[in-house]
Amino acid sequence: MRRSLVVAIAAAAIAAPLAIGTGTASAAPKAKAATAPVVDFNKDGYADLVLGAANATVGGKQEAGYVAVVYGSKSGAGQAHRKVVDRAGAGVPGDVTEYGRFGKELTAADLDGDGYTDLVVGAASGGTVVLWGSAAGLTDAAAELPGAGGSLAVGDFDGDGHRDLVTQEYKAAPESDDTGMTVSYGPFTRGGEAARKDAIGFGSFRELGEFVAGDLDGDGVDDLVTSHGFEDRAYGSRFWKGAKSGLGHTYKGLKASVGGAVADVDGDGYGDFVTRDNGSSNEDLDSDAGTVRVDYGSKDGPAATRTTKITQDSPGVPGVGERGGYVGDVYYSGDQFGASISAGDADGDGYADIAVGVPGEDVTAARKNVLDSGNIVLLKGAKSGLSGKGAQAFTQTTPGVPGASEKSDKFGAEVLLSDVNGDKKADLTVTAPWEDGTYRDSGAAWVFKGAATGLTTAGISSFGPAALGAPEKDARLGERLAR
Repeated sequence: MRRSLVVAIAAAAIAAPLAIGTGTASAAPKAKAATAPVVDFNKDGYADLVLGAANATVGGKQEAGYVAVVYGSKSGAGQAHRKVVDRAGAGVPGDVTEYGRFGKELTAADLDGDGYTDLVVGAASGGTVVLWGSAAGLTDAAAELPGAGGSLAVGDFDGDGHRDLVTQEYKAAPESDDTGMTVSYGPFTRGGEAARKDAIGFGSFRELGEFVAGDLDGDGVDDLVTSHGFEDRAYGSRFWKGAKSGLGHTYKGLKASVGGAVADVDGDGYGDFVTRDNGSSNEDLDSDAGTVRVDYGSKDGPAATRTTKITQDSPGVPGVGERGGYVGDVYYSGDQFGASISAGDADGDGYADIAVGVPGEDVTAARKNVLDSGNIVLLKGAKSGLSGKGAQAFTQTTPGVPGASEKSDKFGAEVLLSDVNGDKKADLTVTAPWEDGTYRDSGAAWVFKGAATGLTTAGISSFGPAALGAPEKDARLGERLAR
């Protein structure tokens, strides 16, 4: 039987960082933000949260889905100021349908250029829609985004100051018979029409995994990383450079990856690509112990040699990396260190930190080994780069964290660093979509406050669907977080 993790509040013992490759950093570009713009629907200076519940039963329709919005405030994520949106909402295109899975994909950006963040909601059916921000928050008015579907991401890919939307497409470009992407350049009209669009093909058998956007070459224009695979095989990821003319049609090949974030973890002015390393195969992702990889940014984009890998077995990182398997007849997943990743400056030192979800972690609770209850780890950024030095870890068994570690909660399935209380330190939102409420697997979220020492258990807020006045049945609240 594999060992379980007992997590303390205190940071792990300080240790030397992992070695970095021999590549050297280029001259630093002009200083810029280390993370993406704040999601702020009412422009009050506090980050707002959006939690998807695509599996929820709505109006008696199984897996119809909804999204829940929790607004930030000086006191944090205020459950009293919230909004629940589904297809039955006034102005939202489409109907509440079984298996419609409204909220399956989420992203947020100021698409129409009015200064208020807007919310883009994807679904399994019924089309992708945008809800417009305003001084009062998200409005009831929404527009369908023609042709948008699948994976979603936002960035300023042509550097004109307007946010752009990239979406998955099939047969998107003349040179491709297979999958591709469409870049819809802002500003958008209130009818959902982009200023212009561009289709980019991926070529044969390059199924899309995820998009990750951010400035990786320090030129002030956002770039894009796409991950690819076919069935269980993982292909190399691709770096698409942004420029004044828009996102390029040619790419630079990268090592294979799954998801991630772009942020400046070493303070050199270049965004770094922080991702989950999946080797050459996606077959074992569920049973894998998990590895986080940092490909450091440069004037040429993500470096091929200046890279770092971090696991739970790295110096300073709490816990032990463990693969999945069977205990008797019961299967348990691997730790999946890096199953979710988010970037933000939690301790206010000017370096981006990285929150890592470990949803398959087993935890010792009441002297019992609780399978797949979940864990989160905060890795600290520093001039030397990302490492386990000063890392923190938390489970529902950690003193001060509400709730209890239970089998298959998968605490850490989604993580998001954002400043919800406006104190210039990123707070961490953690979800456990399989947390039980009145109904099984209704889901829940926790918001940890950022502090000078990193994350703190003081004043954690936690809530499930019932606290938000949202449907609970099968909701799996927090399977997606807008970012």
